[in-house]
Amino acid sequence: MVSRSAMTTSPQLENFKTTDFWFSDGNVLLFVGDIAFKVHQGQLVRHSDVFRDMFSLPQPVSETIDGIPWVHLHDDPSDVLHLLRALYDGLYFKKPTAGDFCAISAVLRMSSKYLIDHLRERCLARLEADWPTTLLGWDKREQQATVDTRYNPREHFPHPVLVIQLAQELGLDEILASAFYDLCRYGPRKIAIGASVGPALFPHKARTQAQASAQPKCSPANPHGTVQLRLEKPHLHATFLGREAGQRFLADFIQRELHGRAISDNCANKSHANGHHCRESYYFIMLNLLRAVSGIATGRDADPLFSLSQAVEMLSRTDFSDGTRQCGLRICASCKEDFSFVVGRARKEAWDLIPEWFGLREKSVKPGAEGDKVEVTS
Repeated sequence: MVSRSAMTTSPQLENFKTTDFWFSDGNVLLFVGDIAFKVHQGQLVRHSDVFRDMFSLPQPVSETIDGIPWVHLHDDPSDVLHLLRALYDGLYFKKPTAGDFCAISAVLRMSSKYLIDHLRERCLARLEADWPTTLLGWDKREQQATVDTRYNPREHFPHPVLVIQLAQELGLDEILASAFYDLCRYGPRKIAIGASVGPALFPHKARTQAQASAQPKCSPANPHGTVQLRLEKPHLHATFLGREAGQRFLADFIQRELHGRAISDNCANKSHANGHHCRESYYFIMLNLLRAVSGIATGRDADPLFSLSQAVEMLSRTDFSDGTRQCGLRICASCKEDFSFVVGRARKEAWDLIPEWFGLREKSVKPGAEGDKVEVTS
């Protein structure tokens, strides 16, 4: 974790780079990789029990540099830099964006290691808002990612592969279901490709994957030193199985609730060809949902929660065409209410099943039913 004896001799300052965290009145030197920081013991001790215990031990004069004690931290320099920024400047997010993840992941990693509770709690709160554990939270998240009818989650939230890797690293099992579901909405090819990241974001994984390829970390062809961060095979397998399970759930819903759906007992159109207008509306909705299952609807074709909510929105839309003019579905209020209820129930059921779809929770197999089973350990 931390060491005062990792270096056999005192480090030479000229061999290290510095940052803006080099204070003239600093009273402790932190050496991290090839970076040196000159900061204040009091600031570290105030927030971290680990630093408090470490600095409570007297340091021999021979282990100082110009009378200032020094410590070697076995961390990534970018993580330490983000931690110092949070301690000195605060951790604020005016308008949440995907770019915040670099700071959030670094500070969460460091605050967990050095027992800085208030920073850890703030990072966890942000992650749980972006990767919620409730359907209400998920719907709020999706609204946040939609601006002027344009849906672009990557502007607001990081790539789910990054979140899955962080959750596995730090044991954040509660955010895995949202992350896997978000990932499965990509096409299979993009799921397999993974996410492009800089080595600073996941330094150890990035270094390993960069060394495994012939492409150097920085080169004319790769000027920013980015690498592809991919899921390990068990988690990739779980993602594809979850994607299939979501599509299967939507197909089952169509068969159960839309194919030949009966009209409401209180259908206002019952006297007109036995509710022809309402039956026709159900058929139109079914055709549109089938497009999502078959993959004809691109972009959101593996998103049963979205597809179901779209089915309800269709009940109130007036931008359909009958060939001559724009119009809405001619479905009565009672049939609308009945269908909205079953859709709401189905969305809740789907949300509760997501952990099972991705092997994060053991499946509850119905008697006589068999299905794929996959276990994923974080």
